Formats: sequence, C-alpha cells, structure tokens
Amino acid sequence: MLALAAPMASAQSSRTITVAGGCFWCVEADFEKVPGVIEAVSGFAGGATQAPTYEQVTAGGTGHYEVVEITYDPGKVSARQLYDLFFRSIDPTDAGGQFCDRGPSYRTAIFADGEDKAAAQAAKQAAGAALGREIVTPILNDAPFYPASDYHQDYYKSAERLAVSSVGLFVPKSEAYQRYRKGCGRDATVRALWGDDAPFAK
Repeated sequence: MLALAAPMASAQSSRTITVAGGCFWCVEADFEKVPGVIEAVSGFAGGATQAPTYEQVTAGGTGHYEVVEITYDPGKVSARQLYDLFFRSIDPTDAGGQFCDRGPSYRTAIFADGEDKAAAQAAKQAAGAALGREIVTPILNDAPFYPASDYHQDYYKSAERLAVSSVGLFVPKSEAYQRYRKGCGRDATVRALWGDDAPFAK
C-alpha cells in the first residue's frame, strides 16, 4: 500500500486541493481518513452554471463535475501525496465516468494551478508508470468550487434515515452509502487495478 512520508516541518496555514473522482460521497469518505486532512467537502466545479444544485448537475448540461475540496495541513501531508492517493483511489483509465456512475458529472479530474498543477502532473506521470497504461484523468485549471447542499455532506457517516432509497426503506444514510459503494463496485475495481497500492479499497 502507498505510504505517507513522515510529517514535514511547515509554518504554513491550511491549503486546499480540488479533485473529481466519481461519486463525491466516496471521495469525501476516503480523504477524511487521511492523516493531515482537516476537512473534505462535497461539491461541484468545472462548469458554467453558478451555484448549481445536485439535480442540475446530474441532469447534465451544466459542465460541472462532482468534486471534493480537500483542506489539509501542509505540515502533515503534501499536495503531491494527496494526488498520489487520489489516483490510486479511482480508475484513472476510464474517461466515461467511474464504476457504475456514468456520464460527464462523474468523470475524473484535478483542478489546480501553479505548484499544485506541477504536483498533480508528477502524480499523474507516476500513476501511468505504475500501471503501464494511459491515464485519462485531465489536470484542468483551477475553477470556482460550489459546495453541495447539507444533504450531501458527510453522507457516509450520517445516521439520518431515508424514507425511501434504492436500497430500502428508512435506511440510515451511512448504511445506504455502504450498500451503494459495494453495489457500484468501487472498491473491487480499484483493488483489481491497483492491488496493494489501493489505499482505501476494503
């Protein structure tokens, strides 16, 4: 499994990166487990519609990706380390979406400028070398981030019960999330692709 390096000495305040890895519930759940990550927030980026809703984005036509804005302590983890983890938490060879979620809003991408873009490009090159395959995840210019509604935040650990869901009646969000993640084949696909280098696949 890909390991994090030792904490780095730094006097910097917190920083953020924005990544699109398919279902934002899953990306948020993964990265909130990483030492040095302060917060991960689900939202949207990359499109023309200002402050879009989930319904607008998933219906198509906004140009937005489902993304997660990751706030981290650069004294404990670097952008490059986070990008390395990101590539190994997705299928970066799939240009049409991720796992069972298909369509433009579920495509993968990194939004970055400056030194973060250089770190992302280095991580992408390393991922391609590790897999021996073309990495189709684009590295795009940084874009405005629009947080999703409260309903979508911390979905993976919420005890709120859903009156109706695709996995049953009055199921807690946390349980619905686990059933969805397994049913969508996220961990199985990532594990088959990355093997022991998959940091979050169970």
